[in-house]
Amino acid sequence: MEKSVPQVKIVFFDIDNTLYDPNKKVPESTVEALQALKEKGIATAIATGRSPFMFQELREKLGIDSYVSFNGSYVVYKKEPIYKKHLPKDVLERLEQEARARDQRLVFLNERTMRSDGEINAKVKEGINSLKLPYPLPEIEPDFYCKEDVYQSLLFYGEQDDHAYLNEAPLDSFDYVRWHPYAVDVIPKNGSKAFGISQMLQILQLSREETAAFGDGYNDVEMLRFVGTGVAMGNAVAAAKKAADEVTRPVDQDGIYYGLKKIGLI
Repeated sequence: MEKSVPQVKIVFFDIDNTLYDPNKKVPESTVEALQALKEKGIATAIATGRSPFMFQELREKLGIDSYVSFNGSYVVYKKEPIYKKHLPKDVLERLEQEARARDQRLVFLNERTMRSDGEINAKVKEGINSLKLPYPLPEIEPDFYCKEDVYQSLLFYGEQDDHAYLNEAPLDSFDYVRWHPYAVDVIPKNGSKAFGISQMLQILQLSREETAAFGDGYNDVEMLRFVGTGVAMGNAVAAAKKAADEVTRPVDQDGIYYGLKKIGLI
């Protein structure tokens, strides 16, 4: 029996392996499904670990102007920033020093660009190339974080590499969320897509029960638990499926369209 959730007023979508298929393309059925939501007066928004500059083309393609980016650290409603939380520069400095001592690269990101703290090594190349961005690899600018607010960093190391130092103060004031075998997102402690969504809901004067979300990764788990109706993609990690209310088909098998139908929104 299909679950009906007529109270939903806004739906949040992760990007990679949720809106995007493995080839970083949006299935046509997904475009049609989002258009059907709009025709029913249901708002759509993006919730991603990516920087805004990395998905501008996607926003334009789908006609979405509200989003939670950097896993909750930079939130925009109708093209206007409503919440920002940058990483403290003194803690970033310590992280950069410790990572450099272990030959682990950091990439700093703000809403406009990204910069590396040193030579682009194989792990950085493999991690960033997996995102299939239409941009060159980041330029080297070790002191970028001194001059600009950084909302997220990417730290490149394998799970077998030395990373015990991340559990020591003050570096334990950051959360480290793995998204690639060689890369983790560095975000503020307790930062999450769920927190970013809560900031937007305050502006919209909506309750959690009036929201739904689709995701597939570890950084979607809290979001899927937080919203009124969480939907995990068929290709999602086990933790995301466990956190969700429903599981839909994989992204490349019309997962978004099928999922929205399954919960009664289209």
